[in-house]
Amino acid sequence: MIGRQVPLVAAFAAVGVSVLAGCVAPARDSAPGNERAQAQRPQDRPAPPPPVRRATPPGAADFTFAGEQTQGGWIRGTAPGGTERLTLDGAEIATAADGTFFAAFDRDAGPSATLVAILADGRRVERRLAISPRAWRIEHINVARKPGGPTEAFLKIRRPEIERINAARAVNAHSDGWRQTFIWPAKGRISGLFGSQRVYRGEPGAYHSGLDIATGGSGAPFVAPADGVVVLAAQTPFSLEGHLLMIDHGNGLNSAFLHCSALLVREGERVKQGQTIGRIGATGRATGPHLHWSIKWRDARLDPLLFTGPMR
Repeated sequence: MIGRQVPLVAAFAAVGVSVLAGCVAPARDSAPGNERAQAQRPQDRPAPPPPVRRATPPGAADFTFAGEQTQGGWIRGTAPGGTERLTLDGAEIATAADGTFFAAFDRDAGPSATLVAILADGRRVERRLAISPRAWRIEHINVARKPGGPTEAFLKIRRPEIERINAARAVNAHSDGWRQTFIWPAKGRISGLFGSQRVYRGEPGAYHSGLDIATGGSGAPFVAPADGVVVLAAQTPFSLEGHLLMIDHGNGLNSAFLHCSALLVREGERVKQGQTIGRIGATGRATGPHLHWSIKWRDARLDPLLFTGPMR
């Protein structure tokens, strides 16, 4: 007959006990000469120091901000106290020394965006933003777009212009214009809305990237909507924009003014809000005298109307 078997776990446990018992050194008495052995006992070792806890940074515990949480809109606010890194949808954005920041949402932005602050004490503060959609003025044209793209002769002219525009947008000028409430650069009839678009037999064309202000004729002056630095002043008209003027308001925010008849400031010049900087015209590709004003934050195209409010 086969005798009663010891369960496998119990067998291993028994083996483990015997093995451990064989590895333990015999107990020693506390007679003189055994102090070193006693000092090495685990129960006699000093306890590890408690973990160092970093103090909670001073300042607000959450984001505070205001603005236009919609497509083509923007917010300006303050990050939580002790913020060391701030991101919008994973892209890092700058904070000023006082913790203030600027962020904006493209014309085609999705329904939400996420602000994340990483604090000096290791905490993470997250705020999800609801971005409201807008009903853009879409015009359906029952005409097909002209086949083919731009000619090589045109591209030869256009490429250097694009390079200058991109270089100007890459400038990170030191200016606090982004903190200001923007004013209208000129007043007149709004002849073109931001975001409007034509669709040619189902094929969308490029949407209107700015706001058009018609003043009734060439030569009317326009002013800087906020403080900034002139990063481009095209004294030789560009093929599409004509005399183009671009101002960097700081923190990635810039304004562009197209079709000018004259530019009254130079590249590198600092301008103040309300300062006359140019004259309205119809240079470049324009159907009549007007000021095309566009605003960008980084790669996001924004609606100037959401910066100024109604014209008064």
